[in-house]
Amino acid sequence: MNPLMQGIVTIFVGVGGCVAYFYLSNLVLDKVIFPAKGRHIGRNINRANKWRPWLFLFPAIFVLGLYLVYPVIGSLVRSMYNRSGDGFIGLGNYSTLLASPDFRTAFFNNLLWVVVVPAGSTFFGLLAAQLTDRLSWGNIAKSLIFMPMAISFVGASLIWKFVYAVDADIGLINALRAALFGSDPVDVLQIPFWNNFFLMMILIWIQTGFAMVILSAALRGIPEDTIEAAIIDGANPLEIFFQIKVPQIMPTLVVVWTTITVGTLKIFDIVYAMTGGNFGTDILPSYMMSFMFRDDGRATAVAFVIMLVVLPVMIWNIMQSRKEMR
Repeated sequence: MNPLMQGIVTIFVGVGGCVAYFYLSNLVLDKVIFPAKGRHIGRNINRANKWRPWLFLFPAIFVLGLYLVYPVIGSLVRSMYNRSGDGFIGLGNYSTLLASPDFRTAFFNNLLWVVVVPAGSTFFGLLAAQLTDRLSWGNIAKSLIFMPMAISFVGASLIWKFVYAVDADIGLINALRAALFGSDPVDVLQIPFWNNFFLMMILIWIQTGFAMVILSAALRGIPEDTIEAAIIDGANPLEIFFQIKVPQIMPTLVVVWTTITVGTLKIFDIVYAMTGGNFGTDILPSYMMSFMFRDDGRATAVAFVIMLVVLPVMIWNIMQSRKEMR
């Protein structure tokens, strides 16, 4: 079928199916299950009105259950089987993971990413938001800072591979080392422990633009009278920023921090494209990928661990969002 016709048919079937579902479900509810007639008419109407919202929620609940709840339960069950999937071993895969030095390294690296990347992105984003608002060409500066957000993680990794290249004619870091100190070239991606921070810098570079845009809007929403009152009281610019502005945008800072944290917990592309998880840079997603095609049970166990790590952050983020809506 022609792609254009296929799109039209899909829209027609989708919209038509939704309309038909809501019309027929309400018809059955009002005419068959709780008919608005007889001596129980009042009670039936009240019952129908109580059930009606669930008719509208059912499609979304069904889709979430099918594509979210079912895979989670299936993954938990699958993680309790052996490599071939024909033998139940309980928590055997999890105990094997906890005993593995490579898993502990990947887990520790993930914690490093969660601590450093949100902190760095939020700090530089807040700094950029504050400074660019003071510049006449601030909008141009914001556009340049935000531009990395339009680049894929793999594309950004390729760009930074040139920055970290061993060849001093290409790699910026080794070129600076050679110019300033006359040092021999070094591959920074093979330096144990510190190479993780060089990889984190890529994600910080990408996420700083996101933090800057959100925090810039929050800073502009601060009432001017509070700033003017602080100036009259003799507060200097640093005191105004840290004691007046930052406390007022703290909810926004929390949202930006947690949003970047959730994204950081799921990072995979940068590590895989830059080092493939070698040289002590493995994180949980790349560690999971190493088992994906040879030990499905252990790979699923790692995936479930990632979900458990992400879950508290998501719950806390939802709770914070509900507090702001009150």
